[in-house]
Amino acid sequence: MGAKFGMWLFLFTEVLLFGGMFLLYSVFRSRFPLDFHKGAEELNLTLGTVNTVVLLTSSLSMAVAITAMQKGAARLSLCMQGTTVVLAGAFLVNKYFEWTAKISHGIYPGSEHMANLPHGEILFYSLYYVMTGLHGLHVIIGLIVIVFMMRFTLNGAVNQGDYIKLENSGLYWHLVDLVWIYLFPLFYLIT
Repeated sequence: MGAKFGMWLFLFTEVLLFGGMFLLYSVFRSRFPLDFHKGAEELNLTLGTVNTVVLLTSSLSMAVAITAMQKGAARLSLCMQGTTVVLAGAFLVNKYFEWTAKISHGIYPGSEHMANLPHGEILFYSLYYVMTGLHGLHVIIGLIVIVFMMRFTLNGAVNQGDYIKLENSGLYWHLVDLVWIYLFPLFYLIT
């Protein structure tokens, strides 16, 4: 009970962190709607959509991993944990290609090209890099945690009778997915 309560408290702090950034985004977007729209037009909607599908699928695979462990199907749980790790890696690879494309066009914090953009576009891209970068860091952390859960599953430390670590890892992973569900429309779908 204590471990789950502690995890929920930790997740609440993460919601506060991202919530503050979403609030900041909202304030700047209301001040520079045309610049934010123009900035969003430069993002790759296809990669953003693919990443959304990838993360939603990874959330499903993590939920299946937890349910499988609860039912004593450790092998299936391990397979679904591995699927989640692969999907997390696919998300990061897509994000790498997306960021690389932006950087190759000179659109990155501190670049001369970005410095010459209108103030609202500078804010848009700065928030884009900070918020998607912080989210990417959370994806990397989640990926590492799930790899540890796979190891714990293999050595029996996570099992049908003791799966709280796996469940807490799943809660963290679902938060990572939930944050992306908000980031995707804010950056890729704004009009």
